[in-house]
Parts: sequence; C-alpha cells; structure tokens
Amino acid sequence: MNQYARLVCAAVALCCMNVAPAAQLSSAEERIVAEVKGRSADALALLERSVNINSGTMNHAGVREVGQVFRAELDQLGFATSWVEMPPEMQRAGHLVATREGRQGKRLLLLGHLDTVFEPDSPVQKWDRQGERVRGQGVSDMKGGDVVVLEALRALQRVGALDNTSIAVMFTGDEESAGNPKSVSRGPMLELAKRSDIALAFEGTVLDAAGQATATIGRRASSFFELDVKARQGHSSGIFNSSAGYGAVFEAARILDGFRQQVIEPDLTFNPGVILGGTEVSYDASASRGSAFGKTNVIANSVTIKGDLRYLTIEQRDRAHEKMRAIVAQNLPGTSASISFGESYPPMSPTPGNLRVLEMYSQASSDAGLGPIAAFPPGQRGAGDVQFVAPFVDSLDGLGVSGRGSHSPNEELDLASLERATIRTAILIYRLTR
Repeated sequence: MNQYARLVCAAVALCCMNVAPAAQLSSAEERIVAEVKGRSADALALLERSVNINSGTMNHAGVREVGQVFRAELDQLGFATSWVEMPPEMQRAGHLVATREGRQGKRLLLLGHLDTVFEPDSPVQKWDRQGERVRGQGVSDMKGGDVVVLEALRALQRVGALDNTSIAVMFTGDEESAGNPKSVSRGPMLELAKRSDIALAFEGTVLDAAGQATATIGRRASSFFELDVKARQGHSSGIFNSSAGYGAVFEAARILDGFRQQVIEPDLTFNPGVILGGTEVSYDASASRGSAFGKTNVIANSVTIKGDLRYLTIEQRDRAHEKMRAIVAQNLPGTSASISFGESYPPMSPTPGNLRVLEMYSQASSDAGLGPIAAFPPGQRGAGDVQFVAPFVDSLDGLGVSGRGSHSPNEELDLASLERATIRTAILIYRLTR
C-alpha cells in the first residue's frame, strides 16, 4: 500500500471511529456561533444580492461587480483590499485580494471565486427560492462559499477574534476557465500561498451516501496528451502487406487499446476526447474542432488524438507517462507515432498535513454539534484553484455550502447549509489563529 493509499485509509478510519468526543465550546466560540446565527437572514440576503448579478467568466463587468460587493464587506472588516488586473490579452476580469497582518497563530489563505459557468445569455434563473432550497446561477458554485468566508470572518471580527491575525482572502475571477498562461493568472495566488501556513478553499461541501459532510484532502491534476500517428498512404487492397503496412488508423487503435490494457490504475484516468483520421487531417485547438478527409479505398496516412489525463500524484503521472511512451514506441509495420503531454492544474496530493487540517475541521464541526467530517475520495473530485497552492501549504477544500446540480440549470443550495458551513469555518479559523 503506497503512502497516499495509507493516508486515505487513515482519513476513512478517522471518520469511522469518529473524532474525539464533542467538547463544550469555549465562551468565545459560543459567542462566535451566536454571531453567525444572528446574521443568518443577512447572510442569505448578501448571497441573493450576489447571485442576482450575472458573473459568467467572460462577463467581465459582472465579475467585477460581484467583486465590488464582496470587497465592500471585507473593507468593513478591516482588511486591506485590492483588485488585481490581468493583462488585456488574457481576456479575464481579474481577482479580488484582501489581507490583514498579525503575529498570532497560523497564517491563513482563504480561497473562493467570483465567476460562474453561466454567461449573460444563459436561460438559468438567477435566484429562485423554493422552500428551504434555492436555485440560481452560481448559488452553490461558489457564491455560497464566498459568503461563508465573509460571514465567518464577520463573526470573528465582532467578538474581537480577528485582532493580530494574519489572513489573506483571494476570490478569483476566472476559476471556471482560468486565464492563460496560468503562471500569470495564478501568480498572485502563489505569492500569497508562500506567505501562508494553511490554505482553506470553499468549493461546495459534498455529502456522502450516508448524508455525512465531507472535505477534500486531495484533487487530481488536470493535464492532457496529444498523440500523432503517421503511416504510408496507398491503395486499400495492399493493407497489411510488407510494402503498405498497417495504416494510421490501425496503429492508433493499437495504441489506445494498449493504454486501456496496461496503464489503468486507481485514481488515474485518460480519455481520448477527440480522434481524427484519414488522408487529410486538421484540428483547431482554439475552437476544439477539426476535420478529416479520406476514402474507403485509401490507407489512411494520419491520425491525431487529443486526450485528457488526470492523476493524483507526480509519481503516478510519471508512471503513466513512461508506460504510454513505451506503448507508442511499439509501432506496427509501416507506421510511426509520437506522444506529448501538457499540464493544466497540478495535483493536490493527499498529505499528512492536509489530513491534520481535516482532523481539526472535523473536531470543530463535532464540537459545534454538527457531526464529524469525512474525507471525500480524492480521485472523485475535479480540478480547483486550491491545487495551485497545495504544493506550498497544507490545504483543505470543500468547506462551502451543500447543494447539487453544479454547472447545470438545476444548480441549487440547501439553505441550512449556509449557516452550518459558516459555523464550522468560523470555529476552525478561530482555533487555527490562536
């Protein structure tokens, strides 16, 4: 069993055995909880206000408007705030950053995002409350998580618990479609991470099959591969003979089936999302579309394949790359092939430090009477901003609100989860910053 499998097993054991028995909250923590509960209606109103502003990633004015709403809240809490512009050619709105400096406890980085997948022409309603649930654009992914951050900090500020703490907040404006190059669009985030001890990210809280809240100690990397296959063009009647060879399509099929049979392992996936083959092949990466021409009586001389590759650790990536290159090199007669790899989001590998933060979060939740927090299986969560900072600091994600249907017309929020997530977060931040 490798290190990361052991860590996941430890996280599962933590939740099965439960954490330490729930302790009585300190008097300061009780006041924090009371502040959160006293503002539940105001928190919901703030969320509604932000959701009613369309902030699709490419709606730069809308992203900035939501940023201004949240910036005003952070200003009131005594943070030094700024708007970080991105280069015009990147075509992204920029990011909201807020900081405060102190010398007490851990230095924290709190991550959220202002943008949603819903552009201005989306038919999805902005705010539609139905009893104890709300549907709307980004209501759970992740304006709900942003409000959790703001309301947790407000509760701490009202009891004097923000004094002398070092906390940075960054709400990105392009998480749903990060600007390139990412070294620029995520550069400010990396600088904040290098001055922090722990990062907390507020993507939605996922409930497990038993209805127990979870948090994320690992996320798989998002990367890609490009496979190009060449072969001799000729009359189809000659295929398989020594002069014509096997053609590009058979060689591509051999390679992909080799990947399927030899490369699969837990938490590793690779998906050939686009394949084009024939005698004339072209692909437009900017539009994610291509064309192919060929005839049934002509041996195809070209195949191009674009695929997605996701892995949990650098070691797992290196194993996959080595196996895939070896398979590509075993060419059928009359063919050649090459494969290249590229990175998009680095992995958030499960680490002992991440597990320790989860343990503290779970204890805070239990002490508040909200039950323990389980570890969400790292191989099942998609990419997120926390992955850019995870190589530098202990990290935990999934501290936001609970809902379902993210990125769909049915995206919705469980209203009660807003208060629950805020209480958990406020107590965790309080304990980390003592």
